[in-house]
Amino acid sequence: MLLLASASPARRRLLEQAQIPHQVRVSGVDEDQIQHPDPAQLVQLLAEAKALAVQRTLSQSAVRNPSITAVLGCDSVLAFEGEVFGKPVDTDEAVERWQRMRGRWAELHTGHCLLPPSLARSSNGAATEQRTCVTTRVLFAYLTDAEVKAYVASGEPLQCAGGFALEGRGGCCVEQLDGCYSNVIGLSLPLLRRWLALS
Repeated sequence: MLLLASASPARRRLLEQAQIPHQVRVSGVDEDQIQHPDPAQLVQLLAEAKALAVQRTLSQSAVRNPSITAVLGCDSVLAFEGEVFGKPVDTDEAVERWQRMRGRWAELHTGHCLLPPSLARSSNGAATEQRTCVTTRVLFAYLTDAEVKAYVASGEPLQCAGGFALEGRGGCCVEQLDGCYSNVIGLSLPLLRRWLALS
């Protein structure tokens, strides 16, 4: 069973829809303490920090759960014109971002880190360590100012890295993807399938 080191409801839904057995344990990592100028490197560092934090809690626990075979940490950011877009801080920032992004391409980076449940890596059937960043290019629709404001008013952009949810109303605001679809939602299911097949 996979242990997801993330509070993201979108990632949980992806795993549920793919029928991948999993549990969730939030890492508690202070993301503001991890910085890097390269967006792809940043999300990879964050994904690793989350997975390692949860792996440590398992290793320190007096009660072992043999059904846990891997810990998965993920983190996503949108990079636009060299700038990293996490979740917008408020509606004004979300509107300003969308007015800049409309009709343009951006890159959605998701860092992935898969670890065995034990620091000793001695568990039978435990996953081997895997780390990578998956990047998907996103072309945003050219929304009018009224459409931008209506989308932001829905509240959805304030909950998502990059200010949009592909699996929600934001799906209507994306014209084209170049790369993995599920990666934009929060984790690459094709990558995870390959990794779990190696375990």
